[in-house]
Parts: sequence; structure tokens; C-alpha cells
Amino acid sequence: MISIRLPDGSSRSFDKPVSVADVAASIGPGLARAALAGKVDGRLVDTSYVFERDGALSVITARDAEGLEILRHSTAHLLAYAVKELFPDAQVTIGPVIENGFYYDFSYKRPFTPEDLEAIEKKMAELAGRDEKVEREVWKRDDAVRFFESIGEKYKAEIIAAIPAAEDISLYREGGFVDLCRGPHVPSTGRLKVFKLMKVAGAYWRGDSRNEMLQRIYGTAWASRDEQDAYLKMLEEAERRDHRRLGRELDLFHFQDEAPGLIFWHPRGWALWQQVEGYMRRVYQDNGYQEVKAPQILDRSLWERSGHWEKYRENMFTTESESRHYALKPMNCPGHIQIFNASLHSYRELPLRYGEFGACHRNEPSGSLHGMMRVRGFTQDDGHIFCTEEQILDECVAYTALLQNVYRDFGFEHITYKVSTRPEQRIGSDESWDKAEQALMESLRRSGVEFTVSPGEGAFYGPKIEYTLKDAIGREWQCGTMQVDFQMPGRLGAEYVAEDNTRRVPVMLHRAIIGSMERFIGMLVENYAGAMPPWLAPVQVGIANISDGQAAYAQDVAQALKKQGFRAEADLRNEKITYKIRALALQKLPYILVVGEKEKPAADGVKRVAVRARGGVDLGVMALDAFAALLAADVAQRRQVGPAG
Repeated sequence: MISIRLPDGSSRSFDKPVSVADVAASIGPGLARAALAGKVDGRLVDTSYVFERDGALSVITARDAEGLEILRHSTAHLLAYAVKELFPDAQVTIGPVIENGFYYDFSYKRPFTPEDLEAIEKKMAELAGRDEKVEREVWKRDDAVRFFESIGEKYKAEIIAAIPAAEDISLYREGGFVDLCRGPHVPSTGRLKVFKLMKVAGAYWRGDSRNEMLQRIYGTAWASRDEQDAYLKMLEEAERRDHRRLGRELDLFHFQDEAPGLIFWHPRGWALWQQVEGYMRRVYQDNGYQEVKAPQILDRSLWERSGHWEKYRENMFTTESESRHYALKPMNCPGHIQIFNASLHSYRELPLRYGEFGACHRNEPSGSLHGMMRVRGFTQDDGHIFCTEEQILDECVAYTALLQNVYRDFGFEHITYKVSTRPEQRIGSDESWDKAEQALMESLRRSGVEFTVSPGEGAFYGPKIEYTLKDAIGREWQCGTMQVDFQMPGRLGAEYVAEDNTRRVPVMLHRAIIGSMERFIGMLVENYAGAMPPWLAPVQVGIANISDGQAAYAQDVAQALKKQGFRAEADLRNEKITYKIRALALQKLPYILVVGEKEKPAADGVKRVAVRARGGVDLGVMALDAFAALLAADVAQRRQVGPAG
């Protein structure tokens, strides 16, 4: 008898070998129809997998995260199948799952057109409608190489030839199409019902710019039509909120080819920057940080001692002068250690917290650059805390609470937490990594938050907590970090005088709350769709006069508000008031003030304004002082005014 243990603790017994599909059918016809794969003793397998002995089984359906990934991977194969049906000369390469979908890279003699995508998607639906079996086959490596060479698939042959000769190769066949894959896959093409092709982009073979440029077709696939419709609606909303478009429309910043991965800030954009930086500077001051500034360029020898030259060299911009080699700093930590080392510190001074708005440069590949979200030059709200081992937990707990408050002020309520542990390429002993990882996990437990663990994703010098925000339309952005570093201070000679008068190496905590200023501002622009709350808005108030007779009064109102510290501009153009109100509304200003003859000071000497809040809300006529008090309250409470976009 073969006994199969199920997730609810029950077991089912069979008198002969049995497949995952058979077990699902024995539980019920509904599960049999829904089964996409199985998890046997923790390993994902096809529904055709046969139990030869006892084992534990979870039946995977589209409601499981693994099931959705299998749907998407199988849809990538369906895409390749359809392309080969329509364009037999096209060569297939790789087709992985990505967030919210999949892609497949092809080599073809001409670019695919939008009409081609429509035809491919139609063919995919036709192939899915045939409900052809998807069957796994195991081949010898050299046989698989010869097979793909014989059908002209040189890329597949090259991939397989790189696999060790002793390993068997897993292939999947559906109809007349055969592809290399570890699997698992859906039992038949009929399980693939909800998908859409999105776009075509270029991609170098194996990601190397020296190789052929392939065509990458992106698609999305979901378990239900409603889920896909919601995703497509979110994409439409994301396009409307795209910071690159809003940056142009709101005159905040721009990009150009002469400075790839760098940003040209316009006056309004820089005003927004200053609000964010000013807020973070107050956070530094209120939480015991001393602001410092380290050099932009440091000698290669320092980067060698820190470990960056060995582990991070390909991402660093370098230069040479007078036979010395230098690098622009990709991060601020080595510079902060030099500041710490400039004086001999006592244990009584610890924890010692440094903060810097440090300009960094990283040589990111041109293909990965994306507006403000992925740049080559950026400024971090960077901080480093020098402390003892005993102080790590308290510092990490306090930091998480601080970070939560900061994100809340900027309008982000939802945070997820992840601990990234030691990577294969690292410095330091396993003992020090054990201490660092446990300290981070325990700090989150003490903070009362749930977290996940990502093995192998830490920095080369220490593990880290990653804090991820969810924006107004549900997208997630990895933002803040906290890293425990037992390695770099010692490598760069940092010491303090301990209570017993001995010299000891401090622990360094690397932390950034908003991370890259550029990226965070891009996130803010998209989160608010450009309609920033008054405390952040580059221009808080626009003043429009009805006719030339009120031009001087409009300027007087603007100056009165500016003297109180508000950001106000007067629109004195000789245009109709309706035109000016609409133009100011398109700038997404929190408030528009309209002044005509009846708003000008009369016998009582009171300055009045007609107030419109964002979204066309008419607040009526009020004294200018009353409006200033209203705006001051909005700013103090960091309150949003009107709809965000």
C-alpha cells in the first residue's frame, strides 16, 4: 500500500502507484478540475508525477501563489508555440515568469508589429482551445542538443550544451511544439484561459550588448478575468501617474541623452526636493543624528580596504589623476568611517549617529535606467550608527518606529518587512553573520511586526531589513533599509575605548529611510498623481486676478503669503479668469485664490480672497488671514487637500 499524507493531516491509501492527478480525483471532481500541479515532500511536480512510495502531497491550484506562477510559465510556452506556428523561421530562446506575467525572447528577421501581437494572441487562444496535453519528457543532454540543432533552434542547443553532460534534460511537449524546461507545467493547454500580450521590446542574447538583439514579447496571465481586468486598470492608472510625464507637465524636472541616468531639476521640482530634504533634516536633528559631509571621490586604496573594489567594482565610476586611481563613491559608508576615525571615541559617546545627504554614483547598465526610479547619480538620506553589540537591538527597534512615523507623514500607511540574509559572496565569519541576522530578526519581533526572510539577498558586508511601501494604487516599492555590519569598521580601522579601557571595534548600522531622494520623489509624484499635499507642494497657492484692475492686489496677496513662509505665485496674464483658473487647476495646486474688485480691501481694510480648493471645491470668500490660518493648519497636520490627482 502507498500512503499519501495531505495538508489537513489526513492520509489516503492506494494499492498501486498513483499520480498526483489520481489523488486529486480521489478527493473530489472539483479539485481534479482545478489541479495544476502538486507539491510532493516540498517539491513542485506535474500532475502526472507518480508516487511509487509514501509521501506528502499538496495539490496546487490557481488560488496558490505557486499555481499562478505555473499558469504564467505555461502561458510563456504557449506564446512560443504560437509564434512558431505563425512564424516558423523564428527561433526561441528563453521565456521566464516575471512579476505579474512573463516574457519570451525570439530571434526573427524583422521586428514584430502590433498586428503581429494581435495575431499571436489569437493563435494562443486557438491553441489553448485545443486543450492539448502538456507532457514532460526526459532526454539525454547530447540527444537534446542534436534534436534542437536539427530543427534549427541554435539558441536552445547552445543553452542545453552548457548543461553538464551527465545531467538528463527535461523537455515539455504540447502538440508539435517541444521546449526545454524544468517545469512543472499545467496538464493541458486548456487550463490557460486568461492572458494578454502587452508589448515588444529589445533584449540582448544572454544580456550581453555584444550579442544579437532579440525581440522580447511581454505578456500577463491570471487565474480569472476579473483579476486580469483589475491589473490592466492598474496599469492604465500607473501610466496616468507616470512621474516622467508628470515631471514634464508640471515643470518639475527633465531627462536628456547628454546625461543618461541623471536629472535636470527645474525650480518647482527643486522646491519639492527642498521640502523633502528639510523634513528629513529635522528628523536627523530630532533623533540624535549629527549631519556630516564626506568627499565625492576617494582613492582606490580605501575602496580596496572596504571590500568594495573586489565586490562592487563593475558598478563604480573611476578616474585617474597624477598616476593615482580614484572612484566616485557609490555609497557613503567608507567616508563616514573616516570621519569616525578622525577622533578617538569613548564607549560613553556610543551610539554615535551620523547622517548625510550624500551624492552617490553607480554605473548602472543603460538598459536598466528608468526615469527617477533607476538612475546613475542619486542622493541618499544616508545614516550610519556606530554602536556596541549590546546596543544593536535598541537601535534597530527605535529605527523601525522612526521609519514608520516618517512614512506615515508622507502618506504611506502600509509597510512590509523582509530580512535578507548572507549571500554567497561575502566578507566576515559565519559567527558574525549569525549575530547580525539574529539581531535584525529579533528587532522586528520586538517591534511587533511580521516579516519574511530572503536567503542570500543581503549585502556582501552584512544582512539587512528591507522596508517596502505600498502606494495609492497598490504597487510596492522597496525603500528603507537597516543593515548590521560587523565587517567594514574593522577593515577600515575604526575603534573606540571600552569601559575596561581596551580598544574595541564598533558595530556599524547602515540605515536609509527614504533611500534615494530621486527615487522617493518619483514615488511621491506617482503616489499623489502630481497633486501633492500642501506641505510638499512646490506651489501651494496660485492667485488669479479677474482683470487688470486687481493685478496689484493679486501681487500684494502673493507677497503677503510669501512673507508668512508660503509658496505662492500670482498669474497676472491678460486672459479670461476661467482660462486662468483652469490653467492653475492643471498645475494641481492645493489652492487657487481669485481676486476681483469685491475682494479688494474696503473701508474695513480687510484683505479678502475667493478660495477654491483642489478638485474645484468652492470655499467661498474669506479674509486672507483666515485663509493663511487654514493653509498653516494643512501644512502643520500634513493634510491632503482635494483628490490626489
